[in-house]
Amino acid sequence: MGTKLTQISGQGICINGWETHQQPLGTLVMSEPLISAIICTHNRANYLGAAIDSLLDQEFDEFEVIVVDNASSDRTREIVESKLDHPKLGYVYEPITGLSVARNTGAKTAQAQILAYLDDDAVASRQWLRVLYRAYQDNHKLAVAGGRVTLIWPEGITPPPWLSPGLAENLGAYNLGDDILYITNPGLTPRGLNYSIRRTFLDQIGGFDPNLGRVGKRLLSNEELVMTEEALNRGWEVAYIPDALVAHNVAPERVKRSWFMERGWWQGISECYREQLSGRANWGQLGRGGENMVRGLYKSLKYFNDPATRFDNLVYAYGQIGYLGAAIAGLLNINNTATKPKT
Repeated sequence: MGTKLTQISGQGICINGWETHQQPLGTLVMSEPLISAIICTHNRANYLGAAIDSLLDQEFDEFEVIVVDNASSDRTREIVESKLDHPKLGYVYEPITGLSVARNTGAKTAQAQILAYLDDDAVASRQWLRVLYRAYQDNHKLAVAGGRVTLIWPEGITPPPWLSPGLAENLGAYNLGDDILYITNPGLTPRGLNYSIRRTFLDQIGGFDPNLGRVGKRLLSNEELVMTEEALNRGWEVAYIPDALVAHNVAPERVKRSWFMERGWWQGISECYREQLSGRANWGQLGRGGENMVRGLYKSLKYFNDPATRFDNLVYAYGQIGYLGAAIAGLLNINNTATKPKT
């Protein structure tokens, strides 16, 4: 074994005080865990401590916890260092911002064959890792699994009347019932804040796509949906496991209409990117996007007296503007590439 360090080096990475210089990413010096819990975090120090504590308090024994600090500039490193005396906790710094980049860093650092991702502003139930691990043990075709997500509202704030169940899902809410459900519709895929994946499958597809997933304030999404599509197309299975329960904090700044409008815009862009990645980019996107925008506007007027339904459809319509912008940019790029003379 190596020499115990008290400081994190600027050259290699340090995980639970053990440093490696052989590769940009190191490995934990400990017996191999059965499941690796990974928190990818960017400037969420006010929530991070509770997320870490919920993992260190699991009723499962053979696991590790890795915090991937994704270029944070707040007290993130200080929060993690204050807990690094726990033998199951490790830390790695990833300077390139992007959720998918951070997830890939966590996967490369982790030792286990099952990887469980918890958001930095979420709290896992004590049985979380045990339930997820058992699901993979019981089904060797299982590639992806996630569980129910409830919301923790800020003190003094209640769900506003304009928040529909559909928009609450943008805050992380996820509930497909009390029974295990195998997903066949990618739109019902487990939420990224409560998400696990088998390493064999992740390696098979080359990791998380860095073109999808949140990057700083760019609210790109759909990376989990793409994963589910890939899994189903390759003969794997995806499951909703209700007992793998996680609670997600609702940040006060997200209880604003403007946040949902911006989220809808990026959802539209993400959907367009997903179509481009699957080879479905064509001029028909403009017709679909325009038709969907008109439909959303029509429904927002039709249900004008229902604030939740009205706003839900308005957000959807606004998202189609983002979709159309990304579609036009993509089509122009394809056209320019096709007509560019060879040199």
